[in-house]
Amino acid sequence: MIDTARAHRPPVAKIGDEDLERLLLIRHFELTLLKLFEQGALNGTTHTCLGQEHIPVALSALLREEDFVFSNHRGHGHFLARYADPHGLLAEIMGREGALCGGVGGSQHIYHERFLSTGVQGESLPVAVGVALRLKRTTPGALACAYIGDGTFGEGAVYEALNMAQLWRAPLLVVVENNGIAQSTPTSAQMSGTIAARAEAFGVRHHRIATVDLAHIRDEMGPLVAAVRQTSAPLVAEFVTRRIGPHSKGDDARPEQERLQAELNGWHRAYGEAFPERFARIDARQRELVARVAAEVAARPAVTRGRA
Repeated sequence: MIDTARAHRPPVAKIGDEDLERLLLIRHFELTLLKLFEQGALNGTTHTCLGQEHIPVALSALLREEDFVFSNHRGHGHFLARYADPHGLLAEIMGREGALCGGVGGSQHIYHERFLSTGVQGESLPVAVGVALRLKRTTPGALACAYIGDGTFGEGAVYEALNMAQLWRAPLLVVVENNGIAQSTPTSAQMSGTIAARAEAFGVRHHRIATVDLAHIRDEMGPLVAAVRQTSAPLVAEFVTRRIGPHSKGDDARPEQERLQAELNGWHRAYGEAFPERFARIDARQRELVARVAAEVAARPAVTRGRA
């Protein structure tokens, strides 16, 4: 058993209310989705980003309105870090009026302004390269940001995209959320070598971050993202993280001790212990907000023929 009193706590610096609000909005949104599935209120599937919320929230401050963001099957946090629209996202997932994509995209396939997610592993990376090249010609200084996981490095399209991005000098930011597990297979059992070596093979710059501290992430990533914009050179930013939830709704075969350790070392406990009173106040507010959103969206009529 883990001694919670002695468990390692990652140090964190001061955090603003807006960042805490966004982190906790995503956390309660994801928890609410799992509850709705348990109640039979949702169909299909969903993949939460529980434990990984700090990554898109940290990066959101470094992205601009003209940038494109490409997400994946675990993309609710990516969306909510960029657009504070839990009503539209939940309506899309529930197939209710006001849905972002008319209720036809569901949990995994969202297209909204300059945001696109897909449930097909690696599919968005070649598209992101193309968009990055278009931005290079039409909107100098803008970039394409693509989120992928460590398991996605089993897809050949990833390597083709990295090759083209480096050859053609595309302003592409590849964010790798390395949570150490590909669905239910540990990364150590399915990937030989390292992500850094894979990037190096194409001459692509690689940077690894293992902290949950938003301020630290921004300090490290700020100059690197600026370089992507200024030099039109791709960057692979690898974030060492752990998801505390299942792959999908309930398929988690990891030992309980491993899941507990991930939660103990995550951003939620780190910020909760560093700033207990402010954290508790904002946490309660965001929990109530998401509950109101869920009740309001559930009361809406269902979308008709794919139209909101």
